[in-house]
Amino acid sequence: MDLIKTKGYKKIKQWLKADGKKPFKFQEEAWQSYLDGYSGLVNAPTGFGKTYSLFLAVIIEAINQQENKTKPLQFIWITPLRSLAKDIARAMRETLLSLELDWTVGVRNGDTSQADKLKQKKAMPEILLITPESLHLLLAQKGSSALFKNLKCIVADEWHELLGSKRGVLVELALSRIKGLQKADNNQILRVWGISATIGNIEEALDVLTPDADAKRIIIKADLEKKIEIKSILPDDIETLPWAGHLGLKLAEKLIPIIKKSKTTLIFINTRGQTEMWYQHLLNLEPDLAGQLAIHHGSIDFELRNWIEDALHTGQLKAVIATSSLDLGVDFKPVDTVVQVGSPKGVARFLQRAGRSGHSPHEVSKIYFLPTHALELVEAAAIKEAAINKQIESREPQIMVFDTLIQYLVTLAIGDGFDDKIVYEEVRNTFAFKMLLPQEWAWIMQFITSGGESLTAYTEFKKVTKDEEDRLWKVKSRQLAMRHRLNIGTIVSDAMLKVKFLSGGYIGMVEEYFVSRLKAGDNFRLAGRVLEFVQVKDMNVVVRNSKQKNAISPSWLGGRLPLSSNLGAVLRKKYDEALNQNHKDEEMRVMLPLFLLQQQRSHIPKSTELLIEMINTKDGFHLFAYPFEGRLVHEVLAALVAYRLSKLLPITFSIAMNDYGFELLSDIEIPMDDAIAYDIFSPKNLTQDITSSINSTEMARRKFRDIACISGLVFQGYPGKHVATRHLQSSAGLFFNVFSDFDKHNLLLRQAYHEVFYQQLEEPRLASALHRIQEGNIVITQPKSFTPLSFPIKVDSMRESMSSEALEQRIARMKAESDKALNNS
Repeated sequence: MDLIKTKGYKKIKQWLKADGKKPFKFQEEAWQSYLDGYSGLVNAPTGFGKTYSLFLAVIIEAINQQENKTKPLQFIWITPLRSLAKDIARAMRETLLSLELDWTVGVRNGDTSQADKLKQKKAMPEILLITPESLHLLLAQKGSSALFKNLKCIVADEWHELLGSKRGVLVELALSRIKGLQKADNNQILRVWGISATIGNIEEALDVLTPDADAKRIIIKADLEKKIEIKSILPDDIETLPWAGHLGLKLAEKLIPIIKKSKTTLIFINTRGQTEMWYQHLLNLEPDLAGQLAIHHGSIDFELRNWIEDALHTGQLKAVIATSSLDLGVDFKPVDTVVQVGSPKGVARFLQRAGRSGHSPHEVSKIYFLPTHALELVEAAAIKEAAINKQIESREPQIMVFDTLIQYLVTLAIGDGFDDKIVYEEVRNTFAFKMLLPQEWAWIMQFITSGGESLTAYTEFKKVTKDEEDRLWKVKSRQLAMRHRLNIGTIVSDAMLKVKFLSGGYIGMVEEYFVSRLKAGDNFRLAGRVLEFVQVKDMNVVVRNSKQKNAISPSWLGGRLPLSSNLGAVLRKKYDEALNQNHKDEEMRVMLPLFLLQQQRSHIPKSTELLIEMINTKDGFHLFAYPFEGRLVHEVLAALVAYRLSKLLPITFSIAMNDYGFELLSDIEIPMDDAIAYDIFSPKNLTQDITSSINSTEMARRKFRDIACISGLVFQGYPGKHVATRHLQSSAGLFFNVFSDFDKHNLLLRQAYHEVFYQQLEEPRLASALHRIQEGNIVITQPKSFTPLSFPIKVDSMRESMSSEALEQRIARMKAESDKALNNS
């Protein structure tokens, strides 16, 4: 079918022309490919209308087929974020209204009211925007098999964000079932499309989304450049010994003029706790921002988040401080400036956030980088270079995640039931489970029907039984079905408690572990307010407004992002240019005094070198090493090096690390020369030595808690009655012990160790780093005092055990001692 000759295309072209617009070439390519029956992936810069490249394809086909009021649920749009769904739904409704197409757009996610869900149950909309979890909840409904019979297309928006996570596997499994249902009905072939802005492995991303190699597939890349202006907020002078977090707030004053001259500014901060601190700090600096400054993150109450998003659209707010909750695809027209506070630790994430400003095609996206410590300025220069050279990170897809598969099968059993032979073939056709063996499938079926070898005696694990009439596997217990629906999903976090005013009204949520440390009368910050803790009642944290100015910020777990391997490689090369007096990057020019001091006291490592600094202070003997591989790799590498050194002589260490390097501290002198250095940083016997150097069993036990929750072994509790984290951990630990002792071939046990080694410990990246170190040079220096590279790691190691006031005093003393040691040398 020739797109240009169709009635639908002509109507769309006319509609765009009336608004002074015309379609981009990549949009027309997507429309033509869709009409020709292709599935595929659209890759285009932020702000060029990727949504319309697929949404309008479906509309063009509907107009061509003269389908005005059509059959329900023709088009599913999967989004990773709730705020994204709301924004896209608004744009779709406006378009349908302009085109006089009588279609309805529905949204279904965790924020959707029960009343709206009931309406959808009675009459599904033509277009449904949904999260991966809510799509599985649809599959868990009775009669779900009939829901998808009219479905023509599924789009996975921001596919790069789902790829590489178990949420992506949820999408894969849901697609496999819907395709299977349509095949059974002899219906039309379902077209599956993905949308992605920033991804390094685009061909693999398509393989994961549409794994059938025989299907008509296409990647559509927009030949367009989005202009991005990256500017760093620079300090007036660089401190000789920098430390993390200190510089950021000192530079906040320079942020005020940027906010004032912009229409609306989005300020991205990596952690929720830091957003609360920054909100208060900016208000203290500029009280006139009161009422024009807001906070947005996942722990703020839904109604308040909604208000903030609406206020962003209408331009009521001057600035919003956000975490990744506003990262993706949300089109806020008034936003003309973005600020990234602290390193985003990845190029793709930085560019994604930059795209939130200047969202229209020909506008420039402006993003400011505000470093939280001096060394992050080198990261800023590295990000600029990587962005220019399009060195974007790949997202590794997850495979063989048995906990997610087990959850999915129970989901199907709660719905209309399933035929194990048919579903096995469907599952084998996904990318995630293409290597699934018949014996592994048999183990999984045994697990959901009897609890497996070790849990056969307990009836509660006999969840799924075969129906005598239709011979399908089903869950008969209504209580089991209800409990399972409440826990569908793959995101496992600590129990969240709602925060409620004594007088009524919700503010947001905090984690249970944080509340457990509070006493009545303690003050903490949430949603930009200072609150006084009163009590916990009915699983609500009851608070009242406080007049105190000083308060603690909740520190949500999992806040620190690790440095990507991609950015780490560019960062190492930046240090090759450190002493260049005429550097083209302003960040590197500002850093020159710090580089000169590093060179004077020790050495600046080149990209082909590993620097080891041996420093002796009153605290003891320090070994600092700088692989620039990110804190996760450094945590394992530090333990590995400590283990290998302890084999040379009996020695114990305390360990600290950041994204640039790690520290080993001992009370006796650490043996070190070239031969020892190459030996302890060797890739030989790596797996064996890692297992000996860390308590991999304990790490697997902790990882197993999440796996136990996802697979349904452990129930996380009813709404408002969450099971305490310590009880979850002990329950999961009990299963871990039982499986370790009596069921060595348990697939969930195997998965726990696999996730520890390949995700948490990043063993492949560690091995690659050690090979790189062996092929390069190891430089050992013996500075008389802390260096600009070592000082931030030392400060990080003291942070956990000291108050901020005591820490600042200690830092001042350490700086004075360091200068004195240098002067005496």
